[in-house]
Amino acid sequence: MTDSGKPTLLVVDGHSLAYRAFFALPVDNFSTKDGQHTNGIYGFLSMFVNLIKAEKPTHLAVAFDTSRHSFRTDEYPEYKATRSASPVEFTGQIPLLQECLAAMNVTVLTKEGVEADDILATLATEGAAAGFDVLVCSGDRDTIQLVTDDVTLLYPSVQGVSQLKRYTPDAVVEKYGMPPANYPDIAALVGETSDNLPGVPKVGEKTAVKWLTQWGSLDALLENADKVTGVVGGNLREHLDDVRRNRALNALLRDVELPVGPEDLAVRAIDAQAVREIFARLEFRTLLPRVFDAVGVEEGDAEGSDATVVAAPVAAQLDGVGAAAWIASHADELGVTVTLDNGRPIRVGVATVDPTEDQPAVIEVTWSDDVADVLRPWLESDAPKVLVDAKPQVKALRRAGVSLGGLTFDPVLAGWLSRPSFPDKTLGDLVERHLDEKLPEADPSQLVPETEGATPGQLAWYALRVTDAIRQEMPASVGRVFTEIELPTLGALADMELAGVAISHEKLSAFSAELSARADDIAQRAYAEIDREVNLGSPKQLQDVLFEQLQLPKTRKTKTGYSTDAAVLADLQASNPHPFLDLLLQHREATKLRQIIDSLDVSIGPDGRTHTTYLQTGSQTGRLSSTDPNLQNIPIRNEESHRIRAAFEVGEGYETLLTADYSQIEMRIMAHLSGDEGLIEAFNSGEDLHRFVGSRVFGVEPADVSPAMRTKVKAMSYGLVYGLSAFGLSKQLRIEQSEAKQLMTEYFARFGAVRDYLRSSVEQARIDGYTETIFGRRRPFPDLASPNRVLRENAERAALNAPIQGSAADIMKLGLLHIHEQLRADGLRSRVLLQIHDELVVEVAAGEWDAVERIVRARMGDAADLSVPLDVQIGRGANWDVAGH
Repeated sequence: MTDSGKPTLLVVDGHSLAYRAFFALPVDNFSTKDGQHTNGIYGFLSMFVNLIKAEKPTHLAVAFDTSRHSFRTDEYPEYKATRSASPVEFTGQIPLLQECLAAMNVTVLTKEGVEADDILATLATEGAAAGFDVLVCSGDRDTIQLVTDDVTLLYPSVQGVSQLKRYTPDAVVEKYGMPPANYPDIAALVGETSDNLPGVPKVGEKTAVKWLTQWGSLDALLENADKVTGVVGGNLREHLDDVRRNRALNALLRDVELPVGPEDLAVRAIDAQAVREIFARLEFRTLLPRVFDAVGVEEGDAEGSDATVVAAPVAAQLDGVGAAAWIASHADELGVTVTLDNGRPIRVGVATVDPTEDQPAVIEVTWSDDVADVLRPWLESDAPKVLVDAKPQVKALRRAGVSLGGLTFDPVLAGWLSRPSFPDKTLGDLVERHLDEKLPEADPSQLVPETEGATPGQLAWYALRVTDAIRQEMPASVGRVFTEIELPTLGALADMELAGVAISHEKLSAFSAELSARADDIAQRAYAEIDREVNLGSPKQLQDVLFEQLQLPKTRKTKTGYSTDAAVLADLQASNPHPFLDLLLQHREATKLRQIIDSLDVSIGPDGRTHTTYLQTGSQTGRLSSTDPNLQNIPIRNEESHRIRAAFEVGEGYETLLTADYSQIEMRIMAHLSGDEGLIEAFNSGEDLHRFVGSRVFGVEPADVSPAMRTKVKAMSYGLVYGLSAFGLSKQLRIEQSEAKQLMTEYFARFGAVRDYLRSSVEQARIDGYTETIFGRRRPFPDLASPNRVLRENAERAALNAPIQGSAADIMKLGLLHIHEQLRADGLRSRVLLQIHDELVVEVAAGEWDAVERIVRARMGDAADLSVPLDVQIGRGANWDVAGH
């Protein structure tokens, strides 16, 4: 109810605002576990509930277009013809949005042959006549004509649907210089590009307003068109029919026959349970309480609701002895949370979901040396424990002298494994997704938070409950990957991070100084080429130099001009070489290398070692990545990479470094999965793979395979794993596309099982919705069923590679953890330090080389039972570069 005391009718253009919301929110961040995109729905509903809460309408309706066909397209077939088809990710969201509105008991109106704005215009006109204050919410400028003293337009700003500008009659006059009723006349002269309604050339809003003010109306202007002077006057006379057509089409209908009138649109109580159900399907956890709050419904008010609000138990504060006694009385799996300060434990919370009547469900204890002594037997035992984001807590306990045992579940790790495309990164995310609850979290921006966050014991309690939910949903094969690969790998990575790797500050700083001098010299030579100094890191200044001063061909257009990124400039240098461009690329390379080196240097700790953090959940394929510092961005196989790797040295108290990696592991997996007899024979014969394949493809003896032939076959073999096309192969090898196509034809003629496997794996993924590795790791591909060709083809290429790259990641992890376990089981001091790409680095203690080499070869070699052998290459040296092979 507005301040006028009159009832308020709010009518909303659903299609227009949902479309804007779709582009305002990133599509990749809003998707259900089944791959249903939801960003348009989420954005619309977020705006909608804010609007309801702010305006408090007494009557409400949302209108949608039924299709692009209307009476306007009948009169002018080109109407809106230039609009591209709506993204397929958007079109499927409209029925779901309408289902949400139905659950909220909001009237949804559509009508064949007219547009949503005509429905809004009819209701606004009828509402104003019936004594309502009317609010029209639309992103279509044609609705400006509806504004009167009784009708206000709420129009999305350029910031999106979250900010709405209020158009009253005065606001329209202030913006356009004329009353709302004249807006269609202005639009008729100017035209509307989005509707494919061309206006009078060179006539903008200012000219249109000047003409309409001078002549009093559009009709009068058109009758006196011969008196309008200048070029624009001539343009007007040539486009009179366009102006009349535009004016006829932009007039909104105000008498559409509808099944309801304004008085029938009284706001009704929502069906809380129906809202819960549709929001659960769409995985809208945080939006649910906002909807309930906006309409004044308590979350527990839904009759028959099975989603109850569960308050976390208050934790009992115990000392070490009391905590040990409580733990001893519980034989079931317990949740554990260790809170940290500077990487050290400060408090421990423990929880059960099956409390007894005389004991609390949650306990907490402050960490101390005495508490550590009392709790160590249980912490180090095999008693089952659940920890969320366990690795930092495992490391903190080990720093405190406790080796955690019995870790049975990490919900964050398991959640990522179940949903690698859209992982839930925190316990709060998991609680919302799996329990449909809100984890109590303090606002970090408030000095005195209004809401207390969950305590360590309560976090452990939530972790246990989430664990039960995830276990029930996890397929058996994925569960095996979790328990046999990912969970034990977590422990190995914790030890590797704690050990770190010795790095020479002297070598890094010397190389950094060289690169700095090199970059300065290159910059001076680059300035000499253009006779001035510029900032070589400024895209704007580089655009001026490259495309204005040097007149080089313009590159890909971006929002800030023409692209100057490294890959684009490398292509430009290849096609249009120029000394400045060559120097610019050299400067970038030197600068990038120096940044890598400096990041390594500053990461060296007081112990002379750097301790990277491995990200177990950082990829969809299962591959590990690293951060702080990132050890995976070190260049490979060039002079600079040798200099950097030489700084990674054997640490004090150890004898040497051992490096180990798999030879051609992805091709070996391809041979195994495809069962191709030719590839299997190549690996089992011990012949060089690419020479063997080259002899078959080119019809020559292996000894006669030239380096060029081998390069082509190698590119082909690895390219197939990544879905490389003939065009991509021709670009990579710099050969004609016809030659690349012929090369692929010859390859598949000799290795047909490879082609058959690649085709069948994508088809099977299309049926299943996911791919699987040899060990059962799954990666969902919902876009394989997308009607959008680009999305579908991208998914097909990724699905080709996922089983192969994912299997390689699984094998690498198994080799790593088995080596780590056996080194400890055999009582050796040697330890695994790094896992970078497909390579392991082991620090070998004095007198242990033979034992360590034997363990590494055996455990990497038997990590998987394939139809071809896993060949392991070993290197030895005082630093990483010398140990390379």
